[in-house]
Amino acid sequence: MVDPGKNGEDQETKSTTYDRHAELKAFDETKVGVKGLVDSGVTKVPRIFIHPPHNLDKINTSDTDSKFPVIDLDGFDKDPVKRERVVEEIRVASETWGFFQVVNHGIPIGILEEMLDGVLRFNEQAPEIRKKYYSRDYSKTMAYNCNFDLYSSPAANWRDSFYCAMAPRTPQPEELPAVCREILIEFSNHIMKLGCSLFILLSEALGLSSKHLIDMGSADALAHICHYYPACPEPELTIGTTQHSDNDFMTVLLQDNVGGLQVRHQNQWVDVPPTPGALVVNHGDLLQLISNDKFKSVEHRVLASQTGPRISVASFFGRDSGTNARVLAPVKELLSEHDPPKYRATTASEYTEFYRRKGLDGTSALVHFRL
Repeated sequence: MVDPGKNGEDQETKSTTYDRHAELKAFDETKVGVKGLVDSGVTKVPRIFIHPPHNLDKINTSDTDSKFPVIDLDGFDKDPVKRERVVEEIRVASETWGFFQVVNHGIPIGILEEMLDGVLRFNEQAPEIRKKYYSRDYSKTMAYNCNFDLYSSPAANWRDSFYCAMAPRTPQPEELPAVCREILIEFSNHIMKLGCSLFILLSEALGLSSKHLIDMGSADALAHICHYYPACPEPELTIGTTQHSDNDFMTVLLQDNVGGLQVRHQNQWVDVPPTPGALVVNHGDLLQLISNDKFKSVEHRVLASQTGPRISVASFFGRDSGTNARVLAPVKELLSEHDPPKYRATTASEYTEFYRRKGLDGTSALVHFRL
């Protein structure tokens, strides 16, 4: 176990002998994550979690003048006038924000609440049970750990997560944790239906045929990354999730009412207000790549807080498509003599492998694929 009583200042005098890798390894081998630190009575943030100043830039400020887009999906599939309005609102939000919230999306509030409760139950069950799922092998259907990039990032983030791959292969029930098994399956069915509807609307917003993005395989793969952000004793020294963009086509985020999610908009950090019943939608790097920068994959982050735990469920579409993944490149219909392709061809698998290897270091993985 990492010594919770030693923070960055305490160890500064020992910087010449500090072995960061050894401390990371000792922490990782506890297999109980940040939750284990909190349960042990930690009052100081261990050195491995203390971030450099640029990661904490304007950590307690937010642009309060920008109004985060909220799109009402009610009746879009039945009323052509409403559909046209929704498509236009999605186009504007996609080009300017890369983020928006959706309301009246068709998923019952009870399902959303039970999904959040399921993540809470998993993280607050006995450590011995959680440890059985602790792994850094993402070929598994289910993997629980603290920071996928623990050994490659400049500093660890104050959160624990578990990953569940739900499509293209439907997991066997016994592969999923008993405390949230049923809701994971039910929630996935609802999210997949919503995701397909959103991809149809996004295709139309790009001026493409309705099924274009779905035919490209954008909805072939679905994985949930369920985050647990414990209360932090020194939130000014660390962060819940470092600024990053997502390595997928689209992410649908369910968050609780704690708050802390911020989006980079017009060079300012903007709070994404928790809205009961709403879901947050953001574009991933793969959508920016195939749209040739027409739709943006925008950086976002999650602040650490003395309030907690914060619970969220990020549903990633089209990220891990297997060994026979389609080749992804800017869509020909969106290119012209004056707007040539900006990215080289890749696959979701190649992109994800590079993204994980790079880690959340504050830079975009898209740069590596730019022509």
